[in-house]
Amino acid sequence: MPHDTGLPLLDAAEAHGWLRPLDRAFARFLAEQDASAPAVLPLLGAVVSRQHADGHLCLDLSDWSALADEAAWPAAWRKAIGEAAGDHSRLLRTALLAVPGDAANEGSPLVLDGSRLYLRRYWNHEWRVAQAITRRLAQPMDVPPSLAQPLARLFPDATSGTDWQRVACALAARGRFTVITGGPGTGKTTTVVRLLGLLQTLHRQDAPRPLRIRLAAPTGKAAARLQAAIGTQVARLDVDEAVRLTIPSQVDTLHRLLGARPDTRRFRHDAGNPLHLDVLVIDEASMIDLEMMSAVLDALPGNARLILLGDKDQLSSVEAGAVLGDLCRRAEAAHYSQATADWLRATTGDDLAAWVSDDAQPLDQHVAMLRHSHRFGADSGIGTLAQRVNRGDADAVTTWLGQPHTDVAWLDSAGRLAELVLHGGAGNFAARADGDTPQGYRHYLAWLRRERPQPLAGSEAFETWARGVLHAFAGFQLLCALRQGPYGAEGLNRQIAGILQQAGLIEGGHEWYEGRPVLVTRNDYSLGLMNGDVGIALRVPDEHGALRLRVAFEVPGDAGGATTRIRFVQPARLGERETVYAMTVHKSQGSEFDHAALVLPETASAVLTRELLYTGITRARRWFSLVGPKDTLAAATGQSMRRHSGLWERLHGGSRNLAVVVG
Repeated sequence: MPHDTGLPLLDAAEAHGWLRPLDRAFARFLAEQDASAPAVLPLLGAVVSRQHADGHLCLDLSDWSALADEAAWPAAWRKAIGEAAGDHSRLLRTALLAVPGDAANEGSPLVLDGSRLYLRRYWNHEWRVAQAITRRLAQPMDVPPSLAQPLARLFPDATSGTDWQRVACALAARGRFTVITGGPGTGKTTTVVRLLGLLQTLHRQDAPRPLRIRLAAPTGKAAARLQAAIGTQVARLDVDEAVRLTIPSQVDTLHRLLGARPDTRRFRHDAGNPLHLDVLVIDEASMIDLEMMSAVLDALPGNARLILLGDKDQLSSVEAGAVLGDLCRRAEAAHYSQATADWLRATTGDDLAAWVSDDAQPLDQHVAMLRHSHRFGADSGIGTLAQRVNRGDADAVTTWLGQPHTDVAWLDSAGRLAELVLHGGAGNFAARADGDTPQGYRHYLAWLRRERPQPLAGSEAFETWARGVLHAFAGFQLLCALRQGPYGAEGLNRQIAGILQQAGLIEGGHEWYEGRPVLVTRNDYSLGLMNGDVGIALRVPDEHGALRLRVAFEVPGDAGGATTRIRFVQPARLGERETVYAMTVHKSQGSEFDHAALVLPETASAVLTRELLYTGITRARRWFSLVGPKDTLAAATGQSMRRHSGLWERLHGGSRNLAVVVG
């Protein structure tokens, strides 16, 4: 197929929505760079570029048939790329594509690694991440023989089975790389605070200064949540007071930690200017894309520990990659070696015999999965629904949802949106013994008016009021799967604003009004606001006592403190932001709400997966409402998110000799 035949297909593909303008432009760039290259190469370039936009790190040519069926690619594309997939040697007749180790073509825009075709930059990121993790797995820490004593102090309560929090702490105490995964309420934060107390206790036995510990999260919202939780947990920690004072409570976003440089993809901290720390803890690691993980590992000193916390079943990052998912692919069954199990039994008293595998590999010995939820008990409908969705049994999910529950409700039609938005759809839930009912958006708007301070009350009173409004708003959040369309964030935000205006709860006719909730969609370092921060427009007195509209945000407090503070920002100063009565499930990661409602579109799509359902469900603390037809719900439950990547294979493709990590 000559170039002049293949390239017009790009125009048709873009018109049908199969490709973006950027994908087509990349294909044309490849064609212009080497007119003698295989004719299929521009098409492959367009597809791999599109794959990256969909979160994949590569195009797996061995799986091309399944991808072609899934995306309904044209017959001409299927044939051309199918032939190339069957004979990779045809692709190597150009300097535009290289294989690993091809020094002559190190600058090629494409890399073919086995059957996986990559954009060069992402092949580099994946290779560097795999190499950095592998090096850390091969560098065991010296574990003092006294480890059992502080562990016993931190975990004094006897349990009937394996204490996975204790196991996680023990594993992390002997390695430079640890992953701790678990669902909501399994105690990830509690575990890491105890771990930090353990590490500082062990370190101060023979070191003049404490460990330098830094805490981080991918978004401002996630950082604020971790900061609040850390402060509470540290106060309860059973360690010496001198140790307690060395555990930080300040949490940074990853961009702030690494020193993001405006308008570039580079950071101030890298291999040439590493971070000044001994231990780095990153929460909500499921949100970290491959490029960010590469930057973190690049900036991490060689002798430092990296501890990742996250829920492996949540949605992966918005950007390309599913790093935590790849790292935790075998976490469910643990796959510990006999040497690891013996060491854990001697150190913690936990019997891990049932979790030993003949196929144990180095990474497995550094992953711990917390399995007991303290938030969702045996009688929790939210926890039960999340588990059923994770199992992918659509019939079991729809049958269970059809029954009455005190904390879960299913509305099979979006026609009752006003009832949900205004009153929380309280009538859809079975009555609770305590008589408590869920709230909608009427609650925070009524609180705003009822608790408003007098105009001369002073700045402290208005800050307290603003904090209360923000907390009342967090009592309910509408979630959705899409950004556009009538069931996407944009369409739902317009509908909800109309419902609230009709009810006389907000003003209409202009962009800014009191009570408008907004979501920051891009980091703004000049204002100290991060992507994901939520604020509400309120009328507060200026320096002359006149009431002015300002947007109130709750931001982390000063370093060394666990409290938050209120920042008021002029609406005109806010950069990229959007109304947030409805937000996508992706944007909600790192947040929790008393009552979360997930609105599904009328028809199924590739975006609707069980990971999206699970993430939406587990944003709810006390009540969860699901809005959507049975067919869409069943299709989403039965569809799991797949992201093509070679990271897992790179991490498990080396030596199976575990002596370096379990000796």
